[in-house]
Amino acid sequence: MKTRAITAFFFTIVMLGSMMLGKYVFTAFYLILSMLALFEFYKLIKNSGIRPHRNIGLVAAAIIFLMAAGLHYFKYDVKYLLLCVPLIFSVFVTELYKKNKIPFANISYTFVGLFYVTVPFVFFHGLGFLKDWNNYNFHLPLSFFLMLWANDTGAYLFGVKFGKRKLFERHSPKKSWEGFFGGMFTSVLVAVGLSYIFTENQMWVWVGMAVLIASFGTLGDLVESMLKRSLNTKDSGNLLPGHGGLLDRFDGLLLAAPVVYAYLYLILN
Repeated sequence: MKTRAITAFFFTIVMLGSMMLGKYVFTAFYLILSMLALFEFYKLIKNSGIRPHRNIGLVAAAIIFLMAAGLHYFKYDVKYLLLCVPLIFSVFVTELYKKNKIPFANISYTFVGLFYVTVPFVFFHGLGFLKDWNNYNFHLPLSFFLMLWANDTGAYLFGVKFGKRKLFERHSPKKSWEGFFGGMFTSVLVAVGLSYIFTENQMWVWVGMAVLIASFGTLGDLVESMLKRSLNTKDSGNLLPGHGGLLDRFDGLLLAAPVVYAYLYLILN
């Protein structure tokens, strides 16, 4: 318990610093974080006997992230992202030279890693530039995590106190409907508070963001639980003592970030 608390403390400080120390730190930190999370995903899949193309996947992920981030730094045309296509599809050619009984499983999980891990981090990074395409603002990324953490905390506390009706017992026996709505309630309270601190958006925009984070953050948690159960493993890794791996800590972000980005993009633009 002590190890878990110490890890949580330093993890929170690092996360807050990564968002509040400027755009270069923000971009570099989440590039590294997304790469480590993808590496962890490929390692997890490899333990099941499938051999995804880890090196190609990691290089493709770095290029995708950097080119998406570069749109905010260098203002080039979005069509240049198509340069990633040859690298991504080189996976098919590489597999021809491997002697494997399930080649398309290897190919499939290489792409799953990119879409499941890298793309959500790209969308989360984009939140920092959503208000102004060329200038970084930490309000949305910071608010995203505060609401996500509030949802996790509220879901746990309400679940322990009132949890009776199972939310999705097959994949996560401890989650309950009471915990789910408790987490959403806590997240909405944080959103209301943030609306008085970050006044650039109306309260209903923040509340809508909180509802989406609570809903899709919970689904992201369930999806990651489904992945681990299918691979018969408890934690995605051991990088964070007492907390497991990066995928265990960012499972809510993986589904929530693209949805929240789309919501805010449509609302704010």
